[in-house]
Amino acid sequence: MPTMGDIADRVGVSRQLVSLVMRNARGPSPATRERVLAAAAELGYRTHAPARLLRQKRTGLIGAFYSMRHPFESHVAEEMLRNAPKRDFRLVLGPVTEWRSTGEAIDELLEQRVEALVGFVSPDWEELVERVGPHIPIVFLGGPSPGIDNVHIDNARGMRLAIDHLRELGHTRIAHLAGDHDLVGDDRARAYEQAMLDSDLMPDVFSAGWSEEDGARAAGRWMTAGPGRPTAVLCASDMIAVGFLAALAQAGVSVPRDLSVVGWDDSYVAALSYHDLTSVRQDTDVTAAAGLDLAVRRLDDPEAEVVSLLTDPRLVVRSTTARLA
Repeated sequence: MPTMGDIADRVGVSRQLVSLVMRNARGPSPATRERVLAAAAELGYRTHAPARLLRQKRTGLIGAFYSMRHPFESHVAEEMLRNAPKRDFRLVLGPVTEWRSTGEAIDELLEQRVEALVGFVSPDWEELVERVGPHIPIVFLGGPSPGIDNVHIDNARGMRLAIDHLRELGHTRIAHLAGDHDLVGDDRARAYEQAMLDSDLMPDVFSAGWSEEDGARAAGRWMTAGPGRPTAVLCASDMIAVGFLAALAQAGVSVPRDLSVVGWDDSYVAALSYHDLTSVRQDTDVTAAAGLDLAVRRLDDPEAEVVSLLTDPRLVVRSTTARLA
């Protein structure tokens, strides 16, 4: 990579003068500035961002942590990446994988001197808040987080939309394939139970998990549940739902003739032609914009009141739900 010394040699000036031009500082004449910039362009010189940031008190960076395996989370991260510059910030991505924990992703983001963190609530969220919260603002997405700015879908309204839809189709035995016992999974399960009770229906929660394989295992339990088993299943995520659908198809169960299935998120996997999954839609654009806005707001006013923002759900009806035969 070309250096400022290479530019100085090309133009015949000192390295210090090249540095002044690159920092847009006072001193160099317009003609010298033009020659230096022209030489930099010819050599393909690019400023070294980490070194520049170390010299600044503010970095203009917001860190985003999210699961690479979760379509909804990846889509929100993509939207934040696109929208951060509109708020005069740049986004640094901190993906979480099977071998890279949320804590490790956040540590790497902190090494890059991000000013705030926006990401999806994890089981160890309280530990992260205790460790990181005193130093920089954190905004959680996807689930409620007491005492911390957060953005998440209105689970209660989303469950009502899904259950009302299934009731209109004649279903009364509606089960819920729940996620893990974490903030998101528990909040969503409580919302399901309350919506069922409000509809004078008996809740029926199947503990699953968040992955496709968890959904596939739950399908096995449904198939052995006997004649009184549910006629409709409402999944805590699209990932659970597609695993559930795959296992049903492998066993010869017809959806929606034998069973209606609803997902949650309306991620891209729900709209794939071979799934065509009815799903409760979370608005990725609104979630991304609100998460960034709360982070910027907290940077501007560290003493501002904590905000818990609910996004509006929408039921997207596709071919996995039908009238009860």
